[in-house]
Amino acid sequence: MKKVIILLLSVLFSCGFIAAQEKSELQKRAEAIDPGKNIASARSSYIHAFNDYYNKGQIHQGVECAVKAATLYYKENFWKEAFDLLRRADETINAGKQSAAEKAASHYLVTKERVQMYIKLRKSESAKAQLSVLEALASQSNNEDVKNDLLYTKAIYYYTFGMNTQGNAVFKEMADKLTASKNYDKVDEVYQTLIANGRKSNNANMVAQSYSNYIAWKDSTDAIKHADEINALKQQIAQNKADIAEKDSSLTTRQVFIIGLCILAAALAAALVIGGIILLRFILLTRKQKKVIKLANDSNALKAKFISNISAQLEPTLQKLDSRVPEVKALLDFSSHVQTLSELENATFNPDELEETQIHPFCEGLMEQIRDKVKDNVTLTVNAQKMSAMIHKPYVTHILTHLLENAAEYTPEGGTICLEFKKRGPHTHQFLVSDTGAGIPEEKREDVFKPFLEIHDLTTGDGLGLPICKQMALKMNGDLDIDPQFTRGTRFVLDLHV
Repeated sequence: MKKVIILLLSVLFSCGFIAAQEKSELQKRAEAIDPGKNIASARSSYIHAFNDYYNKGQIHQGVECAVKAATLYYKENFWKEAFDLLRRADETINAGKQSAAEKAASHYLVTKERVQMYIKLRKSESAKAQLSVLEALASQSNNEDVKNDLLYTKAIYYYTFGMNTQGNAVFKEMADKLTASKNYDKVDEVYQTLIANGRKSNNANMVAQSYSNYIAWKDSTDAIKHADEINALKQQIAQNKADIAEKDSSLTTRQVFIIGLCILAAALAAALVIGGIILLRFILLTRKQKKVIKLANDSNALKAKFISNISAQLEPTLQKLDSRVPEVKALLDFSSHVQTLSELENATFNPDELEETQIHPFCEGLMEQIRDKVKDNVTLTVNAQKMSAMIHKPYVTHILTHLLENAAEYTPEGGTICLEFKKRGPHTHQFLVSDTGAGIPEEKREDVFKPFLEIHDLTTGDGLGLPICKQMALKMNGDLDIDPQFTRGTRFVLDLHV
C-alpha cells in the first residue's frame, strides 16, 4: 500500500482528563501557526510551550503540547525525533508532582501517540504491546472518558490490521455504552470520524467495516429514537387528557385540545414515514454505489494483470525477430517497460537495500555516460558536495540516467546540462537535473508522469520512461517532479527521504 498513512489526529472523546487550565501564550502562538505552511515553526513552538509548562509545573498541558509536536515530527518522517520527544514527555510526567491517577492520564496521552505511530509504521506487534500499556493506564486513571477512548483506539488497531471480529466487538461495546445513555449524536460522530480516518489512510478494510456497522447501528437507533418519540408523544397526550379531565373546563375545550394533539401526532407520524423512506432510498443507493466501485476496482486490477500477461507472452516471440529492425526494437523496449512498470506497482521497498554512496564520484560517473550523446558545445556541470549518503543505488541510477539522457536529447548546441545534489535536512536530500532546452509546457507537466495517457509511435518512444522513474521515486519514500520555478529550460527534482 502506497505510503500507508493512518492519520488518527482527530480525538473524539474529550482528553480533558484533568481540569482544564488557561492556555499559555506560547501554546496559543503554536496553535495559530498553520502546519501546512510552516510545519517546522509550528513544531518548534509546541516544544517551547512544552518546556514552559514543565517549568511552571503544569505537566498535563505540557504533555499535550509534546504530543502535538511529536505528530508534526513523524508527519515529515522524523520518527526518531518523535519517539525521543515522547520519551522526554514520559520522564517529565514521572518527575512531576501529580497524583497517581493524573500521571496515568498523562502517560495515556503519550502512549496513545506511540500506538498511532506504530500503526502508521505497520508494526502490529509493537502497537499491540503499547495497547496493553494503554489498558493498564486507563484502569489506573479511573476515568470513564479515558476508558471510552481506549475502546476507540483498540478498534482502530484491529481494523487496521484486518482483525475485523475484534474491532467490531470493541467498537460495539463503545457504541452500546453511548447508545444506552441516549448520546446518539456522539455515537454518530464516532462512526463518521472512524470512516473519515479510514479514507485518509487508504484503509479500505477499515472503511468497509466501519460503514457496515454504522448502517446497522443507524437502523436500530432510528427505530429506538422513533419509539421514544412516539412514547413521549403518547405520554404527552395522556397527560393533557388528564389535565383536561381534572380541570373539566368544558367539553369544547377538551375536544379542541385532543384534535390538535391528534393532528400533531399524525404530522409526526407522517414525518417519520417520509424520513424512513428517504433513509431507505439512501441506503439502497449507497449499497449500489459500493457495488459499482468494487466492480470498477476489480476491472482495473484485471486490466493491469492482462496487460502484464500480454507483455510477458509476447516477449519470447519478439526475441526471435531481428532486434536491429527499428520497429522490432521499439516493441521489445515497450514490452520491457510494461513489465518493469507492472513489477514496480507490486514491489515493496526494503530499507536494507540502501547503501552508503560517495555522491561526487557517483554523479561524475553518471554525467560521463552521456558525454558522447550531447550536441556540440553543450556544457556538462556537476555540482555535488564531497560527502556520502544512503541511497537505493539501482533506482537512483536508473532515474538520473534517464533524466540525463533526455536532457542530452533535447538540449541544443551551446546549451548546458547540470546535475546537482543538495542536502535538505537530517533525513532528506535532493538530486536535481536541469537543462536549457525548450522546456515542457505547463499544461503537460503532470501528464508526463502518467502512463498510457496518449498513443505513441513506439519507434520514437513509448512515453513510459518518466512514469517508471516516478514509480521508483515513490517506492523509495520520495518523489519526482518538475520544478515550476525554473524557467530557463527544464529542471527535474528527485526528493529522497531516508
